[in-house]
Amino acid sequence: MPSLPLLTLFIPTFIAVSLTPGMCMTLALTLGMTVGLRRTFWMFWGELTGVMIVAVCSLAGAATVMLRYPAIFSILKLAGGAWLIYLGLQLCRQRGRMALPEHLEGIQNVDRFSLASQGFVTAISNPKGWAFFVSLLPPFIDSSRPVVSQTVSLVSIILFIEFCSLCLYATGGRKLRSFLGKKGGGTLLNRISGVLLAVVGIWLTLS
Repeated sequence: MPSLPLLTLFIPTFIAVSLTPGMCMTLALTLGMTVGLRRTFWMFWGELTGVMIVAVCSLAGAATVMLRYPAIFSILKLAGGAWLIYLGLQLCRQRGRMALPEHLEGIQNVDRFSLASQGFVTAISNPKGWAFFVSLLPPFIDSSRPVVSQTVSLVSIILFIEFCSLCLYATGGRKLRSFLGKKGGGTLLNRISGVLLAVVGIWLTLS
């Protein structure tokens, strides 16, 4: 376990970072609008798995090597970004399994694996995320204490904070769905969600 002074600095720092709008949070907001909070949890598991891998590799020093070879990310970035852009366009055109009916009669039965893979690819293929963890995490490791236990503690705290942030964004999307549903129905929500999803895809591709 890291020392108390380090934890008191690390926790508020990562809360601020986690709550900052980014690709994963935008994805959570979008899915909260389209598939609902409960099904968005499948995206959470994929995203948190990706975050855990990035955090552990950063503390192990592997991320430093990977950042020197950005080609490692190219396939995941392009494939993941293209897939999200495609889903966004489908939503804008009122097509696909994520599209809501005009009168919001029910949530579509989206494939769980697709939701989880969207979260995983978005989390693990963002070079900026790797760079952030490389710069943020190592300074919080106390060399005078067992490294493994500190790693487990820090990664656990990261995952908990990230989960709470994802819940907040997805809940916001669900509330937005309820509000906008009264104004314009599923068509408006589909277009907003489609644009946001496409933005995440473009962001992922160009990052």
